[in-house]
Amino acid sequence: MMMQDITKNRTSERNEKQRKTAREIIEQYDGPPVRIMEVCGTHTHEIFRLGIRKLLPKQVELISGPGCPVCVTPVGFIDEAVWLALQAGVTVCTFGDLVRVPGTKMSLAGAREKGAKIQIVYSPADAEKYARLHPEEQVVFLSVGFETTTPSSCLSVKKAKEEQLENYSILTANKTMPGAYEALKGSADVFLYPGHVNAITGTALCESLTKEGVSGVVAGFTAKELLTALAVSLKRYQEGKPFFVNCYPRVVTAEGSKEAQRLVDELMESCDSEWRGLGVIPDSGMKLRKEWEMFDARVKYQIPEMEGRANPACRCGDVLQGKCKPSDCKVFGKVCTPQHPVGACMVSNEGACSAYFMYGV
Repeated sequence: MMMQDITKNRTSERNEKQRKTAREIIEQYDGPPVRIMEVCGTHTHEIFRLGIRKLLPKQVELISGPGCPVCVTPVGFIDEAVWLALQAGVTVCTFGDLVRVPGTKMSLAGAREKGAKIQIVYSPADAEKYARLHPEEQVVFLSVGFETTTPSSCLSVKKAKEEQLENYSILTANKTMPGAYEALKGSADVFLYPGHVNAITGTALCESLTKEGVSGVVAGFTAKELLTALAVSLKRYQEGKPFFVNCYPRVVTAEGSKEAQRLVDELMESCDSEWRGLGVIPDSGMKLRKEWEMFDARVKYQIPEMEGRANPACRCGDVLQGKCKPSDCKVFGKVCTPQHPVGACMVSNEGACSAYFMYGV
């Protein structure tokens, strides 16, 4: 026990020294102005929660990006879900964040008030289990997310096929990050890449983007990891050349998760996809392959094409592109609050607007 305590103390001391070093680099930065984009919404919230923004010199600006899956999901997808719930009479299984995201006319919460059956779940496996336990109901899971969560949706479909569930399907809004990085080129000086996405995809894409002049670092989520990533960003930015650094090596490898990649490739293929604020990005979405389309809700229920219309007062699209801060929006904190959201960025637990509101910016 004595040896374990000594080792633990030494590790703690080493981590604290690294934190101090990173903090000093950040606080003492006297280089050129730099804009760093927090691609991931969780990074935005953690940086606020940990008070890291208060350490930044005035020439270092953090801006939000499109790394919140609920936020980038377009209004038309919500309209499709509402149509399924009210017109097709299915039971919609969804993560809680999506329930209050405004559609063109109403949210899923509004549909529930009209009698629709909306079931909150915590994973696609929960939705598949609900379908198995309720064979009298047609069940659709709203499959929203990036590379991190897409494999779990695929697993639920695979299990549904094994169990011969004819009452289960998914409505996909799954997206991949490469197209977004391409669309955002020039919007920031450095990307703070989402560690959990790179844990699946690996680092090849981020490394290749340096050839196009795009710089970035993969960041974890602890105070030490975030401070390190920001410090590395500032030191490398001053060198004046495009760079990539994996600052999350304990989780992220060059090749990523081959097993997850194989699973997704077996069930899904790329497709054009609409991103809130970014428009339609070619090959940035995922849909079930033809041999799995019996589990595709759009095919199964012949959902009519939806052209969603966002509230014109909402600036979520600009926030997701780093064009403005949430506090620049005229309805932020006034008409638009977490209790009465006008846009998705105020609803989601990973949304930039909810972070700015929560931490009083």
